[in-house]
Amino acid sequence: MTNLQQRRDFLKKASLLTMGGVLSHSWLDAADKPGKNIGLQLYSLREDINDNVVPVLQKVSEIGYRNLEAANYQDGKIYGKTPAEMKKIVSDLGMTMQSAHVGGPRDYSKDSHEEAMDWWKKAAEDHAAVGATYLIKPSMPIPSTLDELRVWCDYYNHIGKIAQSNGLVFGFHNHSREFEKIEGKVMYDFMLENTDPALFCMELDVYWAKKGGYDPVDYLKKYKGRFPLLHIKDEKEIGQSGDMDFKPIFKAAYAQGMKGYFVEVERYDYEPIVSVEKSFDFLARASYVK
Repeated sequence: MTNLQQRRDFLKKASLLTMGGVLSHSWLDAADKPGKNIGLQLYSLREDINDNVVPVLQKVSEIGYRNLEAANYQDGKIYGKTPAEMKKIVSDLGMTMQSAHVGGPRDYSKDSHEEAMDWWKKAAEDHAAVGATYLIKPSMPIPSTLDELRVWCDYYNHIGKIAQSNGLVFGFHNHSREFEKIEGKVMYDFMLENTDPALFCMELDVYWAKKGGYDPVDYLKKYKGRFPLLHIKDEKEIGQSGDMDFKPIFKAAYAQGMKGYFVEVERYDYEPIVSVEKSFDFLARASYVK
């Protein structure tokens, strides 16, 4: 049987366990099993979850994940569901949606500031309604000058105020390019030093920090308290490469006040759902993971 056919069989089977919007008790029993509060960035599941949100989330719960970070918000809906619908789906499966990646308006300038703020007000309201605590911007253009970067930092502080007024914390997720230098200054450091810690946090992607040439542990120690969330990532499945030393990362993350962490798998040796299960199993076995 091909991997594609196996995936189709799984989705068909899972969909049969949902009748009239009520989740099957066999899946709910799986959500009750004890374990660590391991999170999953749902981007890891790509188009599988976009097309089959309920059955895929059922499988995610069965694996043992308890914490979710969304990556699909459009026209006021999350994976095609209203915030209230999504909150119920996630809650019924014994999980929470702690965070969400939300890109915001495609372009930003001082001239479009008010329009952008209106967009973020709606996004904040919707994600507060789904029960999230964090609203995270997943990427940004790389400015050419520090003055341009300062405009973005001011923008993020403004979004932070909107998030805060809705009971949320706003932040940014890095890739490797944020560790490049602009006018002799590491972009990531400039962002940390020119945003208000009361309004803006960083979700540190430990893999991309290392790819950018820096040790994530150094940042966790230098800027204590700025990293409530982490992305735990590897070349493929978590622990697959042997190049990522997660033990000191978790130790430093807990010490500075980490509130949650999310597995993110971007490249695979297996089907996505199998990769996220293997990643879960690696962290579930790790004695340094709470």
